[in-house]
Amino acid sequence: MTEIKRFAVIGHPIAHSLSPRIHAFFSKQRRIPLEYSAIDATPEQFEAALEAFTAGGGDGVNITLPHKVRAAELCNELTERARRCGAANTLIRQDHGWLGDNTDGLGLVRDLTDRHGQDLRGRKVLLIGAGGAARGVAPALLDAGIKSLYIVNRTPSRTDALADALGEPARVHPRNFEDLRRLGGFDLVINATSAAREAALPFLPSSLIAPRGDAVDLSYGEVAIPFLAWARAAGGDVVIDGLGMLVEQAAEAFLRWHGVRPDTTAVYEELRASHALLTTAD
Repeated sequence: MTEIKRFAVIGHPIAHSLSPRIHAFFSKQRRIPLEYSAIDATPEQFEAALEAFTAGGGDGVNITLPHKVRAAELCNELTERARRCGAANTLIRQDHGWLGDNTDGLGLVRDLTDRHGQDLRGRKVLLIGAGGAARGVAPALLDAGIKSLYIVNRTPSRTDALADALGEPARVHPRNFEDLRRLGGFDLVINATSAAREAALPFLPSSLIAPRGDAVDLSYGEVAIPFLAWARAAGGDVVIDGLGMLVEQAAEAFLRWHGVRPDTTAVYEELRASHALLTTAD
């Protein structure tokens, strides 16, 4: 009998997560039997939850808010992209412990370029947030050829830390929220915070979106609505939620775990149909 491998996503909150549904779809599509569960763990509970899953024979883990930075710290080894990010969203079981990877950035770039036809080269980009989600996508945006990346966050020290980690002072510019009115318009504005989840979306001037500028929220579902509504009202040309990124980063994790890449189109279309409220101008 073939042993069924065990996988999980760990986050807080986690009940809303679509990851079990996505990986079940991939499992059926590629005929790879697996068990995939969702584990709710607060920051105080995270390390114990990961240890328990490891002790129980877990083979791979997806990490979501708010644990991505801590997950990277707990890994025995990191891939180059996870090291650059300082955050891990995909853990691969090895004989000596966990290998941490980060598939968020690749997932975002794939969704923007392949699914939505975006050309990121030469674009002026504003990244709102400096936590695990922001860290996951920033290096991939730079690799995709953007012209400049401005970063703002409620905690200036985290903004500076992310800018320093990226190591490209000619293209990466940490700023304060107070500077937003003076920065002009951006070709792409990305919300990488969980502020809307906490009912605390910061004030954003409509001038942030340049003519024909676009906007992306890395979240999906109801928590993405406030930012997407602001972006539409501010004249955003293409306004996108994080559903496609979620599917694409999951496909990359599936590839790391099983050695085969699933087709993302069918599962994206199925999930988009159930999230029609957030259908964008793609």
